[in-house]
Amino acid sequence: MHLQKKGLRALGIAESYSGRTMSALAGVVMRKDLRIDGFTSGTVTVGGTDATEVIIRMYRELNRKDINVILLSGCVIAWFNIIDPEQITLETKIPVICVTYEESDGLLDDIRYHFPKDEPRLAAYQNLGTRTAVTLMTGLTLYIRTAGISTEEAARFCNQFTLDGKIPEPLRVARLVARQVLLRS
Repeated sequence: MHLQKKGLRALGIAESYSGRTMSALAGVVMRKDLRIDGFTSGTVTVGGTDATEVIIRMYRELNRKDINVILLSGCVIAWFNIIDPEQITLETKIPVICVTYEESDGLLDDIRYHFPKDEPRLAAYQNLGTRTAVTLMTGLTLYIRTAGISTEEAARFCNQFTLDGKIPEPLRVARLVARQVLLRS
């Protein structure tokens, strides 16, 4: 990937969750110069297992060949609906960077408590692996998991798309759109 390319594009996908049966996802296509040039949306089942397939469908519905990276705001959304970044990369041929913002001990105990006999969900979470802390040029830290892209490239990518704070702009805008979509549903 040519990170210095001006037309570099990210599809940032974030959710808005309210405890309902469905959670709203919004996707924003943003260029490196921070111009927005596309939107998509979807819904995932709260407590379900459909997040990966919905994200793949959102990407495909855009019908674009110019997206360089898919940025996800978390790999575990909608009350333990676990996203598989490797599967997304395999099916879309696009690298995935999964971003979270807080240090934590993980969700293993929570998954075991809420889904005691759900071995596939537990395995999906364990397959995510560990997160890597990345300190941005803003001085703040975020945590990433990657598929199809090195941690170093992913860190540079996140830096290029973060103006201030620690939320890359495609994810910040996608979160705002998802909240609005949820409010209207």
